[in-house]
Amino acid sequence: MSMTEPGGGLDVMDRELEKLLEDEAIEPGDHERFSHYVKKDKILESAISGKPVRALCGKKWIPGRDPEKFPVCPDCKKIYERMKAE
Repeated sequence: MSMTEPGGGLDVMDRELEKLLEDEAIEPGDHERFSHYVKKDKILESAISGKPVRALCGKKWIPGRDPEKFPVCPDCKKIYERMKAE
C-alpha cells in the first residue's frame, strides 16, 4: 500500500465509532411526550452541531420541539430535585 492510497487509519475508525454510538443511542419513545432537563450548554451545542443531547434521565435525542408545550419528564424532575438538594 502506498502512502497516497486511502487506508482508513484512526481518523476513519474514530468517525465510524462516533457514528455507531450516535445512531445506537438515539432512542424513540417518550421524548415526544415530555420535555426533558438537559444542561444549557449541551442544548446550544446541539443547536449548532446537530448532535443529540442526553437528558438527566438518560434519554438521548436531537431536540427540535418547543419544550414549553410538554409536561416535564417525571424522571428528569426527580433527578433534578435530588441534585438541587445536595
